[in-house]
Amino acid sequence: MSTTDNAAAEAAEETGLAEAGSQLSTAPVEEQPGQAVPGSFGGARRPGVLGWLGWSGREVIGWGRWFWRQLTSMRVALILLFLLSLASIPGSLVPQASVDPVKVQSFKAAHETLGPLYEKLGLFHVYSSVWFSAVYILLFVSLIGCIIPRSWQFVGQLRGRPPAAPRRLTRLPAYTTWRTDAEPEKVLAAAHRMVRQRRFRAHTTGDAVAAEKGYLRETGNLVFHIALIVMLVAFAVGQLWKSEGGKLIVEGDGFSNTLTQYDDFKSGSLFDSDTLAPFGFSLNSFDATYERTGPQKGTPRTFRAHVAYWEGPDGKERSSAIEVNKPLDVAGNKVYLLEHGYAPVVTVRDGQDDIAYQGPVAFLPQDGNLSSVGVIKVPDYRDKDGKKDQLGFQGRFTPTYALDAVRGPHSSFPALDYPVLSLNAFHGSLGIDSGLPQNVYQLETRKMKQFKDKSGDFLRKALRPGETLTLPNGAGSLKFDGVKTWASFQISHQPANGVALGGAVAALAGLAGSLFIQRRRVWVRAVRGDDGTTVVEMAGLGRSESAKLPEELADLAVALQPDAPVAVEQEPGEEAAEEADEEADGDPDGDPDDMAPQSDAEPAAQSDAQPGEEAEQETDQEAHATDPPEDNDSADPAEGARA
Repeated sequence: MSTTDNAAAEAAEETGLAEAGSQLSTAPVEEQPGQAVPGSFGGARRPGVLGWLGWSGREVIGWGRWFWRQLTSMRVALILLFLLSLASIPGSLVPQASVDPVKVQSFKAAHETLGPLYEKLGLFHVYSSVWFSAVYILLFVSLIGCIIPRSWQFVGQLRGRPPAAPRRLTRLPAYTTWRTDAEPEKVLAAAHRMVRQRRFRAHTTGDAVAAEKGYLRETGNLVFHIALIVMLVAFAVGQLWKSEGGKLIVEGDGFSNTLTQYDDFKSGSLFDSDTLAPFGFSLNSFDATYERTGPQKGTPRTFRAHVAYWEGPDGKERSSAIEVNKPLDVAGNKVYLLEHGYAPVVTVRDGQDDIAYQGPVAFLPQDGNLSSVGVIKVPDYRDKDGKKDQLGFQGRFTPTYALDAVRGPHSSFPALDYPVLSLNAFHGSLGIDSGLPQNVYQLETRKMKQFKDKSGDFLRKALRPGETLTLPNGAGSLKFDGVKTWASFQISHQPANGVALGGAVAALAGLAGSLFIQRRRVWVRAVRGDDGTTVVEMAGLGRSESAKLPEELADLAVALQPDAPVAVEQEPGEEAAEEADEEADGDPDGDPDDMAPQSDAEPAAQSDAQPGEEAEQETDQEAHATDPPEDNDSADPAEGARA
C-alpha cells in the first residue's frame, strides 16, 4: 500500500472515531480561534450609496451575529453567573433600604464618606439597581440562547440511533476480544438481546451491534440550565409583583394589612394595592433573654414575639409565636421579626392639670445594650393661662443604667434591670402643622425653647419608673409610668417563591444527574476468522475518561460468554502426542497383518520409556521450541477489558 493510501486510511479511521464519539454531549462546540475574532463582515464595498448601504447592512448583521454567538456561549453564561453571584454580596453585607431603612439611616449617619458613595452606586438597594438588573437580564438571555439549540439537538439525538462501529475497535479506550465456535449471527443476536436487557439503546448494523446508554446525563444537564431559567423568571416575577413593608408594634397594639398601617411600604412596578390580602395580628407579649455571665455577656439567647392573628374580615383569631428565621405565614404573606426595643410609658399633663398625652413611646436602640433615644411630642397642650402651645421632650432610655466619666450615662446590659429615662423639655412649635412629613423619632427644635429650672440652667432630669418631671412655672408635668416592649416586623409578599423553590430543587437534581451519570457507547462485532472460528470484539467509549467503563465492558463480556463461549484451541504438541500414541499402540488403520512381530517389541518393553512416550516427549520439545507467545485473542474477555 502506498503512502497516499495509508494517509487516506488514517484519515478515514479518524473520521470514523470522531463520528463514534460525536453527539455524546449537547454542549456547543467552541469556534476555532480564527473564527472567534470578528473582522469586516461586509466584504468588498461597491461604489455608490447603494454599495455603502449594502456593506453597512452586512456589517451590522455580521456584528449582531457575532455578538449573539458570544452572548449565548456557555463561557459567557458562566461569567455572567459568576458576576451575578458577586453582585449579590453587597446585598448581604450592606443594609438594604427595602429590608431595614432604620439601619440604612444609621449606616449613613455613622459613615459620612461611604454613605453618599454607596447611595450613588445603589448599594442600599442592590437588587433593584441598574447594574444588577443589567447582569440579570444578560444572564437570562444567554441561558435561553444556550438552552434552546441544545434542547433541539438533544431531541434529535433521542430520535436517532447510535453510530456504526469504527473500523478498528482496538483504538477505543476500553477493548476486549476472544474467539468462539458460535456463529456470528447468533453472537450478534445474543449481544443485541443482552444490551437491551441492560437498558441500552441498540441496533445491529453490518457485522456489529451499536448500543448507547446514559442519556440522563444530558437530560440532567438540560434540566439544570432550564431550572436556572425558571429561578430567574421566578425572581423577576417576585420583584415585579412583590410587596413588603415594615411596622413597629408596641406590646398590646396591633396591625391590619392596609397601606395606612405601614410605617414604610415598597412594592414592585406591577403590584396593585387593591390586591392586599385581608389579615392582621396583634403583639401580645415579647420574650427576650440574654447571656448574663462570661465573655458573651449581653448576647441575645431568645427573641420570641407572641402574637394573635386572623385572616379575612371574619376570620377566627389564632395564636402563634414569631422568632428570628421563623416567620408567620398568613394569607400568602410572611411576617418576619426584625428587632425589638423598649417603649417608655408616660403621662403628660398640661398647665390645666389635664392629660395632654398618655401612652408608650418607642425609643430606637443605639447599641447592643439597647441604649435608646426617642422623642415625645405633645401637640395638644395648654399652659396655665389656657393658651395653646406644644411640648417636646428629647429622651434617652437605658434599660440598665450606668454612669462613668468616659461614656457618661449608658446601658450596661440589655435587660430591664435598672431602667432610667433621661429627658430634656422644650415648648414652642413642633413644625407638624406645616403639612410637610416629619420623622417621628426626631424633634425639630428650631422654633422651640428649652425649659429652664430655677437656677437658670436647662431643665434635665433622669426618671425612674413612677417618678415625675415637673415643668417650671406651672407648665405641667411628665410622669414615667413604666416600660413596654416593642417589636418591628416586615410583612413580605412574593408570589413566585414556590416556583423558585421548585426550580432550585430541579437544578440540584439535574446537577446530580449530570455529575454522576456517564453517557457511553458500546460496540460488539462478530466476524468469522481465517481459521473458521468467530472473532468477537467489544469496545466502549465514554464522554469522559472513567474507570467504570472498562469494568462495565468486562461485565458485558462476561454476560455474553454463555452465548459465545471461548473456543478451546489445541496446541501443536498435543496433536503430535496423539499421533505418537497411535503409532505406539499399533497400526492406526487397525490392520492386524501390519503389526510388528512380538519378538521385535520385547526390547522396547524392557527400556525405560515406551516408543509412544518417547515420541510424545520429542513432539512436546518441538512444540515448546516453536510455540509463539500467547495471543490476546484467546484470553479471557474480562481480563482483556481490564487490561
